[in-house]
Amino acid sequence: METVLASPSRAPVSGHLPVMLEETLVQLRLRPNADVLDGTLGGGGHAAAVLAGTGPKGRLLGLDRDADALAVARQRLADWGARVTLVQENFSRSLATLARLGWSGVDAAVLDLGFSSLQIEDAERGFSFLRAGPLDMRMDRTEPGGAAEVVNHASQAELRQIFREWGEEPAAGALARAVVEARKKSPLTTTVALVRTIEQVIKRPSRSARSSVHPATRAFQALRIAVNRELHHLSTFLADGYRLLKPGGRLVILAYHSLEDRLVKTAFRRWAASCVCPPRLQLCACGWSPKVKILTPKPLTPTRSEVATNPRARSARLRAVERYG
Repeated sequence: METVLASPSRAPVSGHLPVMLEETLVQLRLRPNADVLDGTLGGGGHAAAVLAGTGPKGRLLGLDRDADALAVARQRLADWGARVTLVQENFSRSLATLARLGWSGVDAAVLDLGFSSLQIEDAERGFSFLRAGPLDMRMDRTEPGGAAEVVNHASQAELRQIFREWGEEPAAGALARAVVEARKKSPLTTTVALVRTIEQVIKRPSRSARSSVHPATRAFQALRIAVNRELHHLSTFLADGYRLLKPGGRLVILAYHSLEDRLVKTAFRRWAASCVCPPRLQLCACGWSPKVKILTPKPLTPTRSEVATNPRARSARLRAVERYG
């Protein structure tokens, strides 16, 4: 669904804090009247700053697969009227969406790959192991399935692979066995039921322990990635995402765990390479030329003060590129 914002709304807007906002704006190098893509709109925090920095006629195209997030962002960005277009769409289809809307490209683009506080604070969405709710985790609730379907119908081997590969969970095998045994007695349909099962395998750290990682952290991450096919969509975008940028345009991506960041780093290096032929091929035959310049040889990380104010920024890693003219 496409929406062009019109009159302001009096409804309250989200208190969502955008992660690494200042660093993002510096890397985007916004100019007046620029066209900008926010492929993961969320609560609209980054988007609001982008609009403020691209006046008086800069345009923003905001994408998000979550209808609830779009509703919040619509309120937050209402004052910018027709400068803003919102579309319920996955960022992996950014190029196709730009083409469908008649945009020739953008001067800047940002992807914040983290799931938003809007999602985690709503118990009914099932993202949080700290809140009692249905075991859902779908970012787009019009799509079929959900975490409960994965937990109750995936084989033990499939669960082990999910927990190991996408949660990097050391106890993946034992956890998969525990889930299978638990669901034989009763389907696991709530966050509470799954957390109890996880805690039978992975014990909570003692109060004196330095680690504050909840036992369910990795398993919930793995299920969220599986349900929403997050790495698939990121890989799809990274196949040729540089093409959405106009010459001199910049792309910023914020990743929150090593699986995402590794994909981004590898893609950026490939985009910046002078040749993509296999190493054993003695004569270059690819005809490839560098598409971008890497602006962040090492990822930028949040400041201590930001982490103290916004703990969800703790694991953020920011990388940026600029497309050659």
